[in-house]
Amino acid sequence: MADRKLRLGIPKGSLQDSTIQLFAHSGFNIYTSSRSYFPAIDDPEIECTLIRAQEMARYVADAALDAGLTGQDWIAEHHASTGGEVVDVADLVYSKQSFRKVRWVLAAPEDSEYRTPQDLAGATIATELVRVTEAYFERLQVPVKVEFSWGATEVKPPLLADAIVEATETGSTLRANRLRIIDTVIESNPQLIANPAALEDDWKRTKIENIALLLRAAIEAQGRVGLMLNVRRAELDQVLGLLPALHDPTVAPLSDDAWVAVSTIIEESSARELIPKLKAARAEGIVEFPLNKIVL
Repeated sequence: MADRKLRLGIPKGSLQDSTIQLFAHSGFNIYTSSRSYFPAIDDPEIECTLIRAQEMARYVADAALDAGLTGQDWIAEHHASTGGEVVDVADLVYSKQSFRKVRWVLAAPEDSEYRTPQDLAGATIATELVRVTEAYFERLQVPVKVEFSWGATEVKPPLLADAIVEATETGSTLRANRLRIIDTVIESNPQLIANPAALEDDWKRTKIENIALLLRAAIEAQGRVGLMLNVRRAELDQVLGLLPALHDPTVAPLSDDAWVAVSTIIEESSARELIPKLKAARAEGIVEFPLNKIVL
């Protein structure tokens, strides 16, 4: 099967760097060039293409790609526009700045009269997410005009639009432009999607599922570290009482029956406070080590 290839779309733009970093933690090294839309990858069974996240669902639905990564927002926009079918394979919570979801929010100038979505009846809304925004206002039965924005959407109110629907992680850009969030239109995080026909091919389905497994494992490991230590059996209960764990800590006997080895997984942020407490509880040989993947 060495000559077979899985055609995989990598999102170009804001998610590109964080996606490539996630693949690196998953065990796949992707090498990009400013002159090429076809990154190299150290897996001979995968062929990568850089595609804007906004277009990914269309190319996967049309079978130009077997699978790809894009946000729930653009999948929803694709379904609202064309209805072409893609299959969600893995829900992957990461973004360009963090490992959390992005919100598409309805926002208006701080000094405007707009306080609720209903206040915007008859108003003009600027956004890249046109179909989803139209569906949002239709559900609320609020008549508005939704205009496509090519970018820099935050600067358009109040002269070029009354309000906007824009993606935000922290809200800082909106605040800097003196915009007030009125409501959340949709929450989004990346998905690994696949073409239905690709999933009917046993080889491609297995390859896609394996990629999904490794990506989820890399996300699960984010912000966590492994911890190993030795402790006398007499102090074991005290040490175990200090340890948070993904599951129960592993306790293994050592050649000296008076001692055991303990290993566990902890949040990295807790290590600096936990390790001194473990030392005070007479644990020895404490080792903290990084994790790339946790397969649950």
